[in-house]
Amino acid sequence: MDLIDQLVESRVREAERDGVFDDLPGQGRPLELEDDTMVPEALRAAYRLLRNSGFVPEEVRLHREIREAEDLLRACEDETLRRQQAHRLRLLLDRLGQQRGVTPTLAAEYLDRVRQRMDGSDE
Repeated sequence: MDLIDQLVESRVREAERDGVFDDLPGQGRPLELEDDTMVPEALRAAYRLLRNSGFVPEEVRLHREIREAEDLLRACEDETLRRQQAHRLRLLLDRLGQQRGVTPTLAAEYLDRVRQRMDGSDE
């Protein structure tokens, strides 16, 4: 970090301490970033319509479900529920792999690595 970055960080921390950022509009809510500069101009209206109607691309939805399944698997103590979550995770990974053209074997290897990490038996 160079001198300017350190100065900026110092000033931001000082402002936080002094309460400068308290009671700002939208506090506690995610930022609403609508930067669509990378989307071709002809597609922007369609993309905005899809986004505002709650459409999420299938791959993004699958990634969210995979992270959720991993979190549930990590927190699960009951062996039966753990197996069910592992099965769900395997199905989600297979579905994602099919979209990407990845073989189920690679997804199974990933699942095995996740399981090892969650069991604490990292290699």
